[in-house]
Amino acid sequence: MADEKKDKDAKKAAKKAKKPAAKKADGKKAPGKKEGATKPAAKKETAKKEGAKKPAAKKEPATKKEAPKPKAKPAPLVVRASSRYVRVAPRKARLVADQVRGLQIEKARALLQFSPRGAARDIGKLIDSAAANAENNHDLIADEMRVAEITVDEGPTLRRFRPRALGRATPINKRTSHIAVALSPEEDS
Repeated sequence: MADEKKDKDAKKAAKKAKKPAAKKADGKKAPGKKEGATKPAAKKETAKKEGAKKPAAKKEPATKKEAPKPKAKPAPLVVRASSRYVRVAPRKARLVADQVRGLQIEKARALLQFSPRGAARDIGKLIDSAAANAENNHDLIADEMRVAEITVDEGPTLRRFRPRALGRATPINKRTSHIAVALSPEEDS
């Protein structure tokens, strides 16, 4: 007898558990939920559909003729060379780069040859490399070129430490640079 009652109670509990799932599938509201929760989503969807239709109706007729675009002048030939991981601080290299930017190659070489700064030697080698690229790859005369662009970007920093008193260590940052040069033929003025 007790077993039959337990079986009946278990069946009733199973039926009750199945009923809320069935109600959700039918579209009826579940207990504890508000009706307004589903309506704003439906409004948003209809607003999106209406918004998509409006721009399609505003299209202008294709009878207007578009003005022809002016042809752009061909870009001047630029010869590039770059040197990466140069062991000089970018801040110090930029001081030298600013001096030679826009100069003719002959003037830039003379300035760099007699400059007391350490970065001048590396930048001088890079300009010579770009001039050699112009002669060998593009059949240009190197002496008729000028330094159109020169940029000095920061490379990775080598982190080192120096021992100090009382067992301490102080950091030393050994900075590196990425230097890029662009040469272009001089324009006759």
